[in-house]
Amino acid sequence: MDVAARAGVSRTTVSYVLNDRPHQAIPEGTRRRVLDAAAELGYAPSAAARTLATGRSSLVLGVIPDWPVSTNLGEAMRALTRAFATEGLVYLSHTATAAEEDLAPLWGTVSPAATILFDHVPPEQVDRMRAAGIAVVVASWSSEASVPGTMDRWDEEVGRAQAEHLISVGHQRLGYAWSDDERVVGFARPRLAGVRAACAAHGLAPPLVHTVPADAARAGDVVRRWRGEAPPVTAVCAYNDETAHAVLAGLRLLGLAAPADLAVVGVDDNPVSALQDPSLTTVRHDLDALARQVVGLVVGALGEQASPGPSVEDRTPAHLIRRSTT
Repeated sequence: MDVAARAGVSRTTVSYVLNDRPHQAIPEGTRRRVLDAAAELGYAPSAAARTLATGRSSLVLGVIPDWPVSTNLGEAMRALTRAFATEGLVYLSHTATAAEEDLAPLWGTVSPAATILFDHVPPEQVDRMRAAGIAVVVASWSSEASVPGTMDRWDEEVGRAQAEHLISVGHQRLGYAWSDDERVVGFARPRLAGVRAACAAHGLAPPLVHTVPADAARAGDVVRRWRGEAPPVTAVCAYNDETAHAVLAGLRLLGLAAPADLAVVGVDDNPVSALQDPSLTTVRHDLDALARQVVGLVVGALGEQASPGPSVEDRTPAHLIRRSTT
């Protein structure tokens, strides 16, 4: 028995209700009968049929560069999935294997309504997608110094939050622990910019930047260099929690400790950071707010009204979690 027969209506009416077609005067009682019948029969609408009926796919494709897989990235993808679902859209992510990867086979197969580009993509590829009727939204970070990212503001605020905290507890000479993973340059650059901006706002010297590898002995060498400056660096903003843990390992190897010998602040609030001894002070993104902003950009590109949400100017995108290392 199909949904139409179960609800006692025509198949056209079922199509109007299940595809939520606008401008159709379907009585609420009839709509309810169709929805109840569909639920009782376990009906799941065909994505292809919905696309034909509505003239638009409900799929949003996110093209992600080769970022390191992390707890924070997983949480960000889940936040995007939830936020798109509130708009009746389905989010699908794809990791690009190379910066110049030809995306045509991908979008030609999945036929998305919109594509989010989280990194630089050659303009000719963008033009081809738009020519095919796909809305394209660029939500990128500045992996290339000459191309500012549209989302840089988020990570600038993270770096600013790190520095403002350290300055507020009395530190006047800051260092910055840069990651040795080239894949995260797009995030590291605006974070460092935020630290520099905070130092400048307080009349302090720019942070002394050193790359800190995930190796205790080499991290210890960097700690020696910071402490050997005149005046010495007394606090460090690390690119993320993993880089901060490397700094802490270097301190331990030298018989030193945080925060007495060097205060340290990370980013991401990874679960292990609260369990370390000493526990790591860190900054956490508001990933749900970030997801809402990206969804708003996509919904706007699709020509629909975006759901209300905090703007870049009035939200608090980064939250400091103070623990033992400061």
